[in-house]
Amino acid sequence: MTFSRRLVLAVPTAALALTIALGALSPAAAAGVGDTGQLYGQSDHVTVGTVSIVEEDGARYVVLGDDFSLDGAPAPTLGFSVDGEFVEASEFAKLGSITGAQRYEIPAALDISDFDAFVVWCSQFSVPLGSADLN
Repeated sequence: MTFSRRLVLAVPTAALALTIALGALSPAAAAGVGDTGQLYGQSDHVTVGTVSIVEEDGARYVVLGDDFSLDGAPAPTLGFSVDGEFVEASEFAKLGSITGAQRYEIPAALDISDFDAFVVWCSQFSVPLGSADLN
């Protein structure tokens, strides 16, 4: 009786461990033109709104929607992250306004497929103010 009970418990546990391991090995979805996400606040900041990656006349842009709002920060900038880690080399613009629709050109040399999320970053304190997973 003890052997069968151990087997019953071992099989689901092994399946769960395999699922977690395979998920950890799966690459994050890469950002690309046409991606859209919803911003969520980080580091005790309130950051909300829609963000999209668009292409126009061969240039790529980050577009913050009319619903964009940030509760404030001393030096907000824009960039990207991978697996929740901000990539400083991706920082490409200063945030122009803490509310409303805005558009920022992404430098041609920045390969957005290297990233999985857009980030509003505080360059003064090196903390994320808000992020949006892109897909």
